[in-house]
This record gives sequence, structure tokens and C-alpha cells, in this order.
Amino acid sequence: MIDELPTANEVVALPETILGTVTAETLAGGDHMNILQYLKWGSAGADALVRAVGIDDSYRAERHMGVFTAEHHLAYYSELREGDRFAVGGRILERSTKAVHMMMFLADTARGRLANTLEILLVHVDLRHRRAVELPADIAAALDEHIGCSRALPWSVPVCGAIRIRR
Repeated sequence: MIDELPTANEVVALPETILGTVTAETLAGGDHMNILQYLKWGSAGADALVRAVGIDDSYRAERHMGVFTAEHHLAYYSELREGDRFAVGGRILERSTKAVHMMMFLADTARGRLANTLEILLVHVDLRHRRAVELPADIAAALDEHIGCSRALPWSVPVCGAIRIRR
């Protein structure tokens, strides 16, 4: 774990950021947002990011390929309570020919702090045969562009250390 976490402003500045509000229906017994909601919102952010690189409904329908989550790690830094507004943004960290390592950030926008991260390892698959396959050149190039932008940011990513691209 690293000492410095991204601010809410840094998260909001990420591409494909989505916004949300904690509602009464999303609370756990302790008056804070339920763990399932952190996973839901992080997954929604990840979906927005993979759609931005071209892995969307038409990609799946026409090319018969997509991505499956192979691994994920949730970490919590501050609680969100009813009425709190948040932003979800992500960074694509690295890729191989068949896998993508990314991290989603859920930030408490009112308090300007990070609430949660969802680190994800995606595997690119042939949906007909349900096996890992290489990323097509256009998708790989779009991922590489996002990776380059991510690496240019001045703030570090609090990766868990267990999820990584294996070569």
C-alpha cells in the first residue's frame, strides 16, 4: 500500500468518470454504503472504460469477443453515507496480449478523498469457445493509449501487489 492516495479532483479528471449518490437503498446495517454497492459502482466504471476502448455490445456481437474478470481486489479508505456524492473513474495500468490490469477509484467528492478502489485483472476471450485470445490490434492500440495517459499522471496507484500481468 502507498501512503498517498489520489484526491477526489484527480479521480474526477479521469476519462469516462461516472457520478453517483448514496441512497437509503444502498446502505448496509452500519449506515454506510454496502460492500456490494462499491463493487457495483467500480464495475460500472470499469465497463465505461472498456467500452471507451472499443469493447462494447457491438464488439461482442460482431467479433464474438469480450473480457471476463479473472481477479479483483477491493480496498476501502473512507466510508460513504446516505446522501454522499461520489465519482468513479479508472486507469488502465498495463496489458499483455490477452490480459488487462486496471484500477477503479471511487471518490467522495464532498470531502475530497478516496473512499474505495477496485483493482481488476481482465482476460480477453473468444465468446464462442470461452478461451483467452489475443487482443485485436485496434483494441490493443486503444488500451496502449490509455496506459500511456495513465503513466503520465503525477499520482501513484495504490495497487494491492497480488494482481499483475503475468508474462
